[in-house]
Amino acid sequence: MFQIKRICCIGAGYVGGPTCSVIAQMCPEITVTVVDVNESRINAWNSDTLPIYEPGLKDVVESCRGQNLFFSTDIDSAIRDADLVFISVNTPTKTYGMGKGRAADLKFIEACARRIVEVSNGYKIVTEKSTVPVRAAESIRRIFDANTKPSLNLQVLSNPEFLAEGTAVRDLKEPDRVLIGGDETAEGQRAIRLLCAVYEHWVPKARIITTNTWSSELSKLAANAFLAQRISSINSISALCEATGADVEEVALAIGMDQRIGSKFLKASIGFGGSCFQKDVLNLVYLCEALNLPEVASYWQQVIDMNEYQRRRFACRIIDCLFNTVTGKKIALLGFSFKKDTGDTRESSSIYISKYLMDEGAKLFIYDPKVLKEQIIHDLSQPNISEDNPERVSELVTVTSDPYEACQGSHALVICTEWDMFKELDYETIYKKMLKPAFIFDGRRVLDHLHGHLQNIGFQIETIGKKVTVTRIPYTPAATGPRVAAVEPPAKKAKA
Repeated sequence: MFQIKRICCIGAGYVGGPTCSVIAQMCPEITVTVVDVNESRINAWNSDTLPIYEPGLKDVVESCRGQNLFFSTDIDSAIRDADLVFISVNTPTKTYGMGKGRAADLKFIEACARRIVEVSNGYKIVTEKSTVPVRAAESIRRIFDANTKPSLNLQVLSNPEFLAEGTAVRDLKEPDRVLIGGDETAEGQRAIRLLCAVYEHWVPKARIITTNTWSSELSKLAANAFLAQRISSINSISALCEATGADVEEVALAIGMDQRIGSKFLKASIGFGGSCFQKDVLNLVYLCEALNLPEVASYWQQVIDMNEYQRRRFACRIIDCLFNTVTGKKIALLGFSFKKDTGDTRESSSIYISKYLMDEGAKLFIYDPKVLKEQIIHDLSQPNISEDNPERVSELVTVTSDPYEACQGSHALVICTEWDMFKELDYETIYKKMLKPAFIFDGRRVLDHLHGHLQNIGFQIETIGKKVTVTRIPYTPAATGPRVAAVEPPAKKAKA
């Protein structure tokens, strides 16, 4: 009976690297090779400094690298030798042409499909791991069918990942579910069973769900859309809490204890980020529009609109509190990754908060314990963030390696990522080195337990979804002050 003995994964990023490392550790009899065209990334996977930060990942990699786990740039050989090929390449949102800003760009998926069919012979299972729009597997299959050879039998499966960065290793070892979709033909069902056998090395059979290909692909988009929706929902309530005097944390606790709702993803913040949520919701919007479902598209578009509104609202609050101007003022921004325990900055809310403050001429001093300086500068220099003026980044942004240095001489301290270390900082020392009045803007509610202490020190505290009721420097309430537009960012200051 045919068994999967060799696996090739095309793409050594946040999905391919951790997924295949865990498979190698859990299946020592299977040889796993992760390939990528990016030589520097492969070199990093083969070094002591992995290209991504994920708790526990380094131990997993080091336990099997060089034994049954390999990282290589020899893509063709790995494909040729493999029984199973994972496609784990990037599927970014299109920035041009039809579907710009919403549809997924599948050029890398197509390139992989063409390369696989070109170099392959015999029987192989090709599995899409990347987040793809519904019916992407059909596109892959059409490429295979149009370029088939007498000796070639390629089966296409969908096996979407459901990883949360920061807990990816745990999610892989103890998954809520593994979803595998394939054709309802005898050959398709055989391929599904073979992939199931790989996961059954450590995942209980009851947690392995098999569906048709279309259901598998749509389930991935729908899952991320539902999670993003919950975040936007609680963030909308946070705005109402600030206007009424309620506390969004108390509201979230109350509604989360309802078993029909549950408590997860009810944490108000400055908005969701990461590689998947926005991309997948926009992909879902585009799919609905293409299928002539405008009401459904509009519904899901509101999830994105609310996320953008929350970011702008927070930036406006910073500007309002600092006497309606931040031009030339030093602001310490703590945290740049989109969440704690990862170095990933893709679609991070920190990028957009930085943009809005740079638009106003603020001087930003940015600290993050895991994000490299080069990555921060790269993200802020993108045309849509730098307003096609990357020179302003060098003028307005300083990346520091010390949070205390970032705060020294600043008008305000802004927490954008919920790193645990920010709860342990010496805020008395920080306060003494800041300009007065000294403001803390807690965009992640990580300092709630310290409010009394911080107020006694002298800080003016602003946080998400709550009015901190103490004597403080007043700011113009949102009800009577500048309103946050539904789509427009804070207005730029006119150049002198």
